[in-house]
Amino acid sequence: MQVRRLTVAGLRRFEHVELAPAPGLNLITGDNGAGKTSLLEALHLMAWGRSFRGRVRDGLIRTGATAVEVFVEWDEGAEARVRRAGLRHSGQEWTGRLDGEKVHQLGDLCAALAVVSFEPGSHALVTGGGEPRRRFLDWGLFHVEPDFLPVWRRYNRALKQRNALLKAGGSTHQLDAWDAELADSGESLTLHRLAYLERLSPVLQQAAGDLVGMLGEAALQFSPGWKRQELGLADALLVNRERDRQFGHTGVGPHRADWHVGYATLPQREPLSRGQAKLTALSCLLAQAEDYASVRGQWPIVALDDLASELDRRHQAAVLARLQATGAQIFLTGTEPPPSLDPTTVQARFHVEHGQVTAP
Repeated sequence: MQVRRLTVAGLRRFEHVELAPAPGLNLITGDNGAGKTSLLEALHLMAWGRSFRGRVRDGLIRTGATAVEVFVEWDEGAEARVRRAGLRHSGQEWTGRLDGEKVHQLGDLCAALAVVSFEPGSHALVTGGGEPRRRFLDWGLFHVEPDFLPVWRRYNRALKQRNALLKAGGSTHQLDAWDAELADSGESLTLHRLAYLERLSPVLQQAAGDLVGMLGEAALQFSPGWKRQELGLADALLVNRERDRQFGHTGVGPHRADWHVGYATLPQREPLSRGQAKLTALSCLLAQAEDYASVRGQWPIVALDDLASELDRRHQAAVLARLQATGAQIFLTGTEPPPSLDPTTVQARFHVEHGQVTAP
């Protein structure tokens, strides 16, 4: 997967900008606050429907603009099939096109382009709440399991309906019907997540061994969102129904699922240092990208924001060498080239200044 053109309008500092990236490593430099990260946000927005720094309405749109617009053209697969996607997002409403056709579901648009991003906030994947970890799982499954998206949509529709009934004081008969739908789709959703984590586990162990080897072997620990070893989801929903009525929302199920990375030499309750959390998060992202490549036969786009400030020189060199050996297209930002970077491996350079991007 290789981006050949990226066009952005109305994004933070950029009125309009266009890049023609090269295969391999693309280096983007500029002063702090110049907008380097915003270019990676644009790619992430197309692949995830949101920035890695938050929702579109949370400051992503340029002052005076009504919406952010992103267009990406890329080559896909061994046959280098050309694909095109466009997204216009006002923060409240969106419109999108994929390969010349209007898209009605944002998930369908996001499933087309795969971007794995590592940025200063990525440690939240390890140290933050459960939402980013569920999003990590589901994004990976969107891309490697074609039948996952309908299950995910089915579950979330049932969850929305059940929560509405709980708030409105719905009848037992109505709740019974939606409990059955929620349980059936929820069990299927959980099986998908379990299978994905099992497949990801050995890949993560290898990546974490290279980056955080001092902590011993890494292991993924999954919590499905209810006491699955004791109860099926249908029974768990019934047991918790009165409590759910009291609080007005569903308290058990895959929407409460979580996972963690444990290490052989680290006591369960001992927190990771910030540096260890960054390296663990990066290990997870590299494992996800490698799994994508093994299933889809091509690497996703890899975006590395300000790598020099996030990792020491040794880890920078290890990560870049690992990625460059795969042939993945990489976008790397920094105020200057990272000290560990071999300049002969850079395929294209871009400089961001005063809302403009130049190729020196």
